[in-house]
Amino acid sequence: MDNLEYLRGLTYSRQEIDDWFAGRAYPFSKYDSEFGYLHRSGRRRDGVDGSMCTYSFAENDSRRMIAFADKKCRVNTYGDSFTNCDQVNDDQTWQEVIAARIGEPVRNYGVSSFSVYQAFLRMKREETKTPADYIIFNIFDDDHQRNLSGWQRINFLRNTFLAQPSVPFVTVDQGAGTLVERLNACPTPESVYNLCDPDWVGSEFGDEFMLEMRMAYIDQGGGLGDSLARFAIAHPPLREAGLWASMRIVEKAEEFAAANGKQLLWILSYNVTTVAETLRQGSRFDWEFIDFMKQNGLCHIDLLEAHQAEFAGFKGDIDEYLKRYYIGHYNPAGNRFTASAVVDEMVKLLDPLPSFDSVNQ
Repeated sequence: MDNLEYLRGLTYSRQEIDDWFAGRAYPFSKYDSEFGYLHRSGRRRDGVDGSMCTYSFAENDSRRMIAFADKKCRVNTYGDSFTNCDQVNDDQTWQEVIAARIGEPVRNYGVSSFSVYQAFLRMKREETKTPADYIIFNIFDDDHQRNLSGWQRINFLRNTFLAQPSVPFVTVDQGAGTLVERLNACPTPESVYNLCDPDWVGSEFGDEFMLEMRMAYIDQGGGLGDSLARFAIAHPPLREAGLWASMRIVEKAEEFAAANGKQLLWILSYNVTTVAETLRQGSRFDWEFIDFMKQNGLCHIDLLEAHQAEFAGFKGDIDEYLKRYYIGHYNPAGNRFTASAVVDEMVKLLDPLPSFDSVNQ
């Protein structure tokens, strides 16, 4: 199978695009000209034990604030599904847990499947509309490779609830030290129909780095429908390019925050397989990124280290430990774990301190 044949199998029908724009398909996403998509409100049976979860989004496309929502919001949060908090209800997110503890709201701008770059762009846009003095930016371990793809279907393949359209991304040349920002290839609703055209898709994405990595994975015996997440960790060219891109985007985010009088707190979150491997082996795939954060004195919470520290005192085995927190994404207990790991460091940044600080209660 060559690159163009593979891409041809990812194209949409015009009916699929019609149904997406009409709200009949991909019910958890709506078109956005800059980011490719944002979320729609809805309900999904993806919670604990197959329970129904409610996802509600405000007019500004942030997830609904509940605790102390009538008060001024000083903290905006950005990232992917581990920021949006997929698989829990609106009132069970780690933002809502923190808000309940400190007595003031925390806004949630997370979007499922976003890259670090998409989250950075969203931060820049939303901070001009609903600005906050403090920003929490959450990076999930799969986000690094997502930076490098301009069409999510190359990375994620087909999905029934997210459209996986074209998105903004970056190209990198580590040797030359360059990162080039690339706009969404389909910046108008009409242009999204280009994703139905095999010739256009081949011309636009045929030489994309992520497609090269997808074909390398297939050549090594990987399945056509497999996720590239584990391949990205194990395959040096993809792992290193993704991490390098994230470092440069973090630098851009820090520059933006400094120029606009904001303080940034970074959270590093991980999927269950990554945590399990680290607990068993002690090593981690993103050690260069951790070194970068530490060497630059960037304020961050490493949830992989937090899991290691907690597991050291746990009496059961690794699988028993992880079942407490994961159902794919974090369950409600996992979101409370995140909140507990983050809240003390976050409160240290706030000036003045929250008027109702129950962090240690």
